[in-house]
Amino acid sequence: MKILSVASEVFPLIKTGGLADVAGALPLALAGHGMHMRTLMPGYPAVMQRLAKTEVVATFDDLLGEPARILAAKHEGLDILVLDAPGFFDRPGGPYTDATAKDFPDNWRRFAALSLAGAEIARGLLFGWRPDIVHAHDWQAAMTAVYMRYTGLQNIPTVITVHNLAFQGQFGPEIFPELGLPPEAFSVDGLEYYGDVGFLKGGLRTAWSITTVSPTYAQEITTPEYGMGLEGLINARVADLDGIVNGIDTAVWNPETDPHIARPFAAGSLKKRAVNRQALVERFNLDDDDGPIFCIVSRLTWQKGIDIIAEVADWIVQQGGKLAVLGSGDQGLEGALLAAASRHRGRIGIVIGYNEPLSHLMQAGSDAILIPSRFEPCGLTQLYGLRYGCIPVVARTGGLADTVIDANEAALSARVATGFQFTPINADGLRQALRRAFKAYAEPKVWARIQNQGMKSDVSWENSAARYADLYSSLLAKV
Repeated sequence: MKILSVASEVFPLIKTGGLADVAGALPLALAGHGMHMRTLMPGYPAVMQRLAKTEVVATFDDLLGEPARILAAKHEGLDILVLDAPGFFDRPGGPYTDATAKDFPDNWRRFAALSLAGAEIARGLLFGWRPDIVHAHDWQAAMTAVYMRYTGLQNIPTVITVHNLAFQGQFGPEIFPELGLPPEAFSVDGLEYYGDVGFLKGGLRTAWSITTVSPTYAQEITTPEYGMGLEGLINARVADLDGIVNGIDTAVWNPETDPHIARPFAAGSLKKRAVNRQALVERFNLDDDDGPIFCIVSRLTWQKGIDIIAEVADWIVQQGGKLAVLGSGDQGLEGALLAAASRHRGRIGIVIGYNEPLSHLMQAGSDAILIPSRFEPCGLTQLYGLRYGCIPVVARTGGLADTVIDANEAALSARVATGFQFTPINADGLRQALRRAFKAYAEPKVWARIQNQGMKSDVSWENSAARYADLYSSLLAKV
């Protein structure tokens, strides 16, 4: 089976979040199920620099106003198609924002162009290769399904995966005439969304199937609390909605072979983690004592509950704990954490920014990872934590609820606990979970049991890839 994936970021070529990890890992996992996935992505400067050898396989004289080419390349086992459109993607900054972290004003055109290129590939643009299924990710690729619906490609099944419903790609109605779609596409059955153009809304309306990245999140987005204004549409399409929890690349995230950590270890050799703990203490200038180290590896935003971390930081220090934080985001939250670090030198360490190797060391050296997200479609950092014996302390929401088994009395007695969940998602809820974590940490055998059980968890893509393979097969059967 041939599948075209359309995504705005793909690890290891470029990454801002979990979308990239999924887009990079799923094709490799599907290969074991007899499926060939090619991934179309933008030709950002970082991507163009990393691809050693490319071949021009298609050209556009005018792709929504810019000349463009499609380049084919192989990279670390991935079959990549790059939309090389310098007018859209050859610019400083990140994939979506400029150097001042402001959204590029033409993001609507950039990612409509990516989607239109995907639809043309589905139409047969590439010599000798046409997909059986098209799989689009998030609002940046959602228009692929829209272009296919309104340009006569309704016989090829489409899947859209929502990685975070909060990001919808909503733009003013004045852009619609520039999209190259028939007038009827600007309707409630297409792109029209409260008078605006909704890229994600259009994808949710036109794709054959909708998936989210965890079963609990799939349930949550049918409610007003989590549906972000789209719950009505999602409820209307609930029969086509599936929640498939993400996996992680267990070759990249493997404490036995990880080149980014100070000393490899396994579930049977947890004492070796001490070397990584020492390296972490030195990296964050923390006191070298027996208090538990809690880490945060996250975007520093309200959604991620970082204001809750700032509120309980002093309390964690009072209880004898330490904090190591890696991330960037809201300046106010960055400032609150930096202020806490200045109040508690040796107890709280902060690194502002994104650092993939350091994130590996933090999972290998910290005792627990804090994830107090107000909503979390899946989350990957808790899966890394499970893999590395870094016990997750998580809000009971979305994929966090699906992947971490709370260390309540029954789970501890049955020896199946892998972490700590909490609700309500506020400072009091987090403190209650942390009290239980501090108590378990004071009993080394209990703590080691939770670590070992977490490290036994299957966080690979195998089960999830099988679910996607089954979904693709069921869609093809409807053609």
